[in-house]
Amino acid sequence: MIGSTRQVTAWAYGAPADLRKGFDGLSGLVSQRLGQDPLSGDCYLFVNATRRRAKVLLWDGTGLCIYAKRLERGRFACLWRDADAQVVRLTMSELQLFLEGSTLVGRVALSPAPFVVGAEQKNVARVRRR
Repeated sequence: MIGSTRQVTAWAYGAPADLRKGFDGLSGLVSQRLGQDPLSGDCYLFVNATRRRAKVLLWDGTGLCIYAKRLERGRFACLWRDADAQVVRLTMSELQLFLEGSTLVGRVALSPAPFVVGAEQKNVARVRRR
């Protein structure tokens, strides 16, 4: 399991990727296709067309890491069901399930949406403090 003590988001590339790419090639996909910063500390998941191999690109604070997995039996879940989806957002729990071969990932939301305090809730908190 790719571990971290901080909140990390996993971004899955929503199309089959050429997994012969290394650090530079995958970083280019993150920058150009996903519109993300590969040095942000988030995880970026790529799967090949046969869905038997996957790679995760991660900046750990000192350098880029590539984690690779090949399934001996079965296939990874299909993350590109929707032709318009360029990126699929996953939680770390969903990423772990995906890498373990769960077929539910990408089909249904397995984790609740992240809780974000909105501007109105911040205003209510300020009023309560007065």
